[in-house]
Amino acid sequence: MTEQASYSLGSTGSPLLTCTIAERLDQVASAFPDREALVDVPSGRRWTYRELAADVDRLARGLRAHGVAKGDRVGIWALNCPEWVLVQYATARLGAVLVNVNPAYRSHELAYVLNQSGVSLLVAQSAYRGSDYRAMVDEAVTEGRCPALRGTLWIGDPQWQRLTGPAGDFPALHCDEPINIQYTSGTTGFPKGATLSHRNILNNAHSVGELLGYTEQDRICVPVPFYHCFGMVIGNLAALSRGACVVIPSQGFDPAAALCAVAAERATSLYGVPTMFIAELGLPDFDSYDLSSLRTGLMGGSPCPVEVMKRVQSDMHMAEVAIVYGMTETSPVSTMTRRTDDLARRTETVGRAMPHVEVKVIDPESGRTAPRGEAGELCTRGYSVMLGYWDEPERTAEAVDAEGWMHTGDLAVMREDGYLSVVGRIKDMIIRGGENVYPREIEEFLHTHPAIADVQVVGVPDDRLGEEIFAFVVLRDPAATLSTEDVTAYCAGRLAHFKTPRHVRVVRTFPMTVSGKVRKTELREMAARELLR
Repeated sequence: MTEQASYSLGSTGSPLLTCTIAERLDQVASAFPDREALVDVPSGRRWTYRELAADVDRLARGLRAHGVAKGDRVGIWALNCPEWVLVQYATARLGAVLVNVNPAYRSHELAYVLNQSGVSLLVAQSAYRGSDYRAMVDEAVTEGRCPALRGTLWIGDPQWQRLTGPAGDFPALHCDEPINIQYTSGTTGFPKGATLSHRNILNNAHSVGELLGYTEQDRICVPVPFYHCFGMVIGNLAALSRGACVVIPSQGFDPAAALCAVAAERATSLYGVPTMFIAELGLPDFDSYDLSSLRTGLMGGSPCPVEVMKRVQSDMHMAEVAIVYGMTETSPVSTMTRRTDDLARRTETVGRAMPHVEVKVIDPESGRTAPRGEAGELCTRGYSVMLGYWDEPERTAEAVDAEGWMHTGDLAVMREDGYLSVVGRIKDMIIRGGENVYPREIEEFLHTHPAIADVQVVGVPDDRLGEEIFAFVVLRDPAATLSTEDVTAYCAGRLAHFKTPRHVRVVRTFPMTVSGKVRKTELREMAARELLR
């Protein structure tokens, strides 16, 4: 019997959109002019689609009066706020390329991104929680590291409030033109600027909205950052594509603020990475929040532990919650679970191929497509693959092969039903005494320990076995203790000996990216320092 190959093509029944982001905004504003489009809970401000389209046009005229033209790069350096959304759509109206700047960046990183992308105008907030953005811009500019930067518009300043310009036609645009640069958080060297088109991100958002069953009745609470694909594409643009409403609960993630916003605004959908949902479920007054309006939502960034998923579906009323998998370079979603999937598919897999997207699993050494059930590198191809890394053709060629396949660097297994399980990063796989060990399997098992709230596993060098297993755990009770011996005893007879952690350390939190992903590189460095003591 011939083995079935690890290849799948998503459904192609619904055609791809061929409009630009601005054209989609016009279509939705015409269809649902009086539906709420955007709510900012902290300030109490609200926009209908008619009001949002009018303010976007006003801002686009103002940016044009500041010299912004089609193809120019405009940076946005701010946490979640309505102005972020307005800038996103105003630049799309002008055909300017929006450059997302990570709010966690400092002057050195800011200067690199502004210079590498050639940003001519920066829109920024002044400060947030001790970060002085004005001082960092001044430092970057005075050191001459941003030669293309002509000026900065500060959100909330009088100049911003007065920003407008003369009427006139906006430029003709095409959906395949670049509209967004998002910098990936590389683990080595400087970040790369994934360049995305209207077609890339609008279609990805449209497909996500379709699979979640979004309509103009939905209200999506978005506590994930706008600077990241999770917020601006499958948050903002997914809402836009269906005429739904975006609810901003807070500038930065706050679990109580997120649940307050859901309750007050009767949100039907809530987004987050698993650690966000764990924080929300762990609130002492969790039971006081009325979350009965929720029906769905999205989780991404890392696998969701089974017990967490059970509580999200029952205690948070999110029976139709979906798991998404992807990367900035693929706009971002490549695979997704479906609304009717069972618990196992939501916790053991990252779903199946998105509409119009191809996925395959290959042997990293030979490049051949692996049979189903065998681990290999996950690759994806289709409309969602980026145009390339901005001004870096060599790095683009390293990531996207001659046939258009994006090589993700993730290890995955395609099941017989076409669903994919991501078992780790190629670089994260632990080789212990010749055995391939996938951290995800160990993490999932240790989540069943009654004292453990969260866990991350990394490999550390070992003279005898090549690598050993190091587990960092966060306990449910911060005052409790847990030893390596305790974990070893728990694993005995239930987990293969070569998968049992040799080292266990209790920590209060994990080092995280702004988008909520655990920085495993930092954990490996922490583990190495621990072992040197």
